[in-house]
Amino acid sequence: MSRFEHPGPAPGVYDDPELMLVRQRLLALDPDGKRFAGVLRDTIDQLLDGEHTGRFDWNDLHKTEKTHAGTLVEINLLREFRLASGIDLDYLIEGIEVDCKFSQKLYGWMIPPEALDELCLVVWADDHQGVWSAGILRADRGKLTTSGTVTKKGNRDGKFRLTKENHSLVTWLWHKEPLEENLLLNIGKATQEAILNAGSGSRRSPGQAKLNELFRRVQGRRVSRTVVRTLAQQKDYMKRVRYNGGSRDKLRDEGILICGDYPNHQVVAGQLGLPVPQEGESVSIRVVEAKPHHHGQPRVQLEGRYWVAAGLDDPVERAPLLPETKKKASTPD
Repeated sequence: MSRFEHPGPAPGVYDDPELMLVRQRLLALDPDGKRFAGVLRDTIDQLLDGEHTGRFDWNDLHKTEKTHAGTLVEINLLREFRLASGIDLDYLIEGIEVDCKFSQKLYGWMIPPEALDELCLVVWADDHQGVWSAGILRADRGKLTTSGTVTKKGNRDGKFRLTKENHSLVTWLWHKEPLEENLLLNIGKATQEAILNAGSGSRRSPGQAKLNELFRRVQGRRVSRTVVRTLAQQKDYMKRVRYNGGSRDKLRDEGILICGDYPNHQVVAGQLGLPVPQEGESVSIRVVEAKPHHHGQPRVQLEGRYWVAAGLDDPVERAPLLPETKKKASTPD
C-alpha cells in the first residue's frame, strides 16, 4: 500500500465516534506517516546506541532494552506530536484517553486492565523486515484473551491480547509501510564482516578503517549519519567522512567520490545518476574521466573535466575534488 493511501476504518468503527476523532486527528498531524516512521527509526537507533556500543542489530539488544522500547516509543511520539498526557492512560487526544502499545511482534500487544474498553494506539516495527504499522484499537474485553503469562508467584500478569479471529478490528493508520533502511543489516554477510573487521589489527583509528571499507564496498547507496556514528564510535564522527584526513581523502587515490548533503554535492550526485543524499547522508561512487566508450552515461564536470561512474573494466584514476561547500569556503569539505 502506498505511503499516501490510508487503509479504511475497520468494520463497525463508524459507530465509534471517539475512534474516528482520534484517527482523524493523528492523520491530520501526519498525513503521509513520515513523522511517525521517523520516530520509530530514531527510537530503534536510540536503543541500539551505536556510537557507544557499535550495535546495529535489534537481536543484539538485551531483553530489558527490548522491553524498554515500548516506553521510549510512547514518550518519543508524545514529544514529536506534542500530545497531552492522559490522566489514566498515556495520551489525551481530542479530549479522549488513549493508551500507547508497542510490540516487537505484529498483533502481540499486551493490553493492561486499565485500558480495557478504551482506545489503544497500537504500534509495531521490524527492523529486519524494514516495515512498520500503526493503528487504533478499541480494547473490547469480550474480544480479548488473557496473555497466559505467569509470574514467579503463580499469578497471571493481568494483561490481555487481541484474539486471532479479531485481528481485523484494528483500524490501521499505516500498515506495513517502509521503515528507513538499516543499511548495515542489508549489505550481505560477507560485506558486513569485511567492514566490521577492517582495522581490527590496528589500534589507530579502527573506526576510520571501517568507514573507508564501507564507502569502498557499498557504493551508490545512501549512508545515514547513524551508520557513520556506529562505525566511527567517536564524538565528532562526521569528521571521519570529510576531506582533511577522512574517507574523502583516504579513498581519493582509489577514484572514489563521497558526496554529502551539501547542495553542491547533491548536484554532483544527481548529475552522476546517484541517489541524492539527504540531510546527514553520504553516497560514494568510483569515477573515471569520461572516455568515448562512456557515451550516453550521466556525467559531471569537476576540475574542468567530465567524469562518469566507473565500470568494472575501467582502470583506477585519482578522483577529482568535489566543489567547495558553503560551510567551509577555504577548503573542500
